[in-house]
Parts: sequence; C-alpha cells; structure tokens
Amino acid sequence: MAPKIIIINPNSNEAVTDGIDSAMDTFRMSGGPEIRCLTLQEGPSGVQTQQDVESVILPLVNLAKSLENEASAFIIACFSDPGLYAVREAVSRPVLGIAECGVLTALTMGQTFGVIAILKEAIPRHLRIWGAMGVSERFAGELAVGLTVDELSDRERTLSRMIEVGRRLRDERDASTIVMGCAGMVAFREPLQEALHIPVIEPTQAAGAMALGRARLSW
Repeated sequence: MAPKIIIINPNSNEAVTDGIDSAMDTFRMSGGPEIRCLTLQEGPSGVQTQQDVESVILPLVNLAKSLENEASAFIIACFSDPGLYAVREAVSRPVLGIAECGVLTALTMGQTFGVIAILKEAIPRHLRIWGAMGVSERFAGELAVGLTVDELSDRERTLSRMIEVGRRLRDERDASTIVMGCAGMVAFREPLQEALHIPVIEPTQAAGAMALGRARLSW
C-alpha cells in the first residue's frame, strides 16, 4: 500500500479544508506519501464550543475507521484536538492532533509559546490540553482575536487582529514563539511571522511534518 496521510477537518467549512489542502502543498513531493484533505460533513461550520467538540467525536471515529485500510496516518485538523484519544483507540494507524503537534513544534523553536485563539471561550478548553501535556511552565499566555471561524475569511481584518494579539503575547507575555490556534488561520503564518519577527507555527503544517516522519518510518 502506498503511504497516504489523511487530514480530516472536523468542521463542515469547505473553505477551511481548501486552505489546509493548499498549506500541505509544501509536503507533496515525488515519491512522498499522498496527502488527502477531507471535510467532516456532519460537523458544525466551526468547532467553537465544548458542545461542538463533543459532537464530532463519534463521526470522526467512524470516518477514520472506514478509511483505516488506506491510511498511513491521520491528522485531526482542529485546534481543540477533538476525538484525538477516541480515534487513537479506534484505529491502529498514527493519529495526530494539530494542537499537540503545534505546541510540541513550538517548544523546539523557543523557550516559551503563546497562542492566538479565535474566541476567548476557547481558551479554557486549550488550557486543559496544555495541562494534560505537561507544558504549562513554558506557556506564556493565550489571547483571542474575537472572530468566529467563518469571520476569518475577512483576510485584512483577521491579519490585523492577529498581528495586534501576537505583539501583545510577544511584548507583554514574553512569548518567544507563537502558535496559531485555529486551522482556519492557515493562510496567515508567513505575514504574521514577518510582522512579529519570532517563529510562528501553523499547527496543521506542524502535524503534517510529524505525519510524514511517521509514515516514512512506520512508527
């Protein structure tokens, strides 16, 4: 079986999936694994609340199980890592969550990491993830841009708010790296890094880099 990395966007927003697919082009190469990006049609337009997170777990499990025989690795492309442990339990392939991968990558690039969230309501949910990962001592802080997943499509407003929040995390919280806290922010990594002059991690790309290694090494 030829290696294939399957990336699942747990919301039903096709624009987000298209952005993720474009961001994965950097990993597509001759002789490398196929990278396939899918949209969870049963998902909400944006995974923004705990109820949204819980609602997509079973559909994610069912979709991953249906694709297990063709996948070398799965990526759950939502920063709340919904269903991460349930899908890992359900399939024998590697399953990567973008929040976990984004932060682990950030920790190799700086002493502290800050996170740009979409909504302030997401922050307590993310704090639980950092606590479970044991990385709280290197967590500088998390601030929200105050935009929904759908509103991220306004590129000028979104980038302006991300730069403002990123500067606050850098200057007021001493964040030495920034992790973008939503897969819908995928298009803003390069302009944000240019504005902040510190490493900015796009978490789906971070997960993609790790998945390539897993697929090639069969870990």
